[in-house]
Amino acid sequence: MAVEIRAASGADADAISGIYAPMVQRSAASFEESPPGAGEIRRRMLAEPRLPWLVAVDGDRIAGYAYASQHRQRAAYRWSADVSIYLDEAYQGRGIGRALYGRLIPEVRDLGYVTLFAGIALPNPGSVGLHESFGFRPVGVFGQVGFKHGAWRDVGWWQLPLEQPPVPPGAPRAWEPPDDPVPRTAG
Repeated sequence: MAVEIRAASGADADAISGIYAPMVQRSAASFEESPPGAGEIRRRMLAEPRLPWLVAVDGDRIAGYAYASQHRQRAAYRWSADVSIYLDEAYQGRGIGRALYGRLIPEVRDLGYVTLFAGIALPNPGSVGLHESFGFRPVGVFGQVGFKHGAWRDVGWWQLPLEQPPVPPGAPRAWEPPDDPVPRTAG
């Protein structure tokens, strides 16, 4: 069966938290110390500015997910976003990460963002290889920036320019997924 890439919905939050939990608990790929539950995942999906959350679906199973998030809070950073990707362990090495980023990156670009960043806990040759295959280039390493699983960890940062930054830039737009599967509250 072919894997489908689609916008994540609130109903996917349990599966997303299930994929993410082992990364939090058993690896240094995430610096979170406690896995977030489905409610927190839903909150993150709706965080402003609203950015894409995508899932890879194999039949009725979520195989992985990718998302973009705000790079930094100060207004001058608003044209940059961070991207992350996590796969169910059973689906790693099958091209699903490439399929997720193949859709996520153009969606973020189309919203008016000009630069993407990825922070990767090192060493992680698989993640480095995936990002560099999409044109991300290393821009620096924060040495011994986090302590997890009994050791100090480095985080490398990779950057992908999406377009030549316009002057003056227009404001990036909020992501509105097809059929908006995650309901928003009126504000």
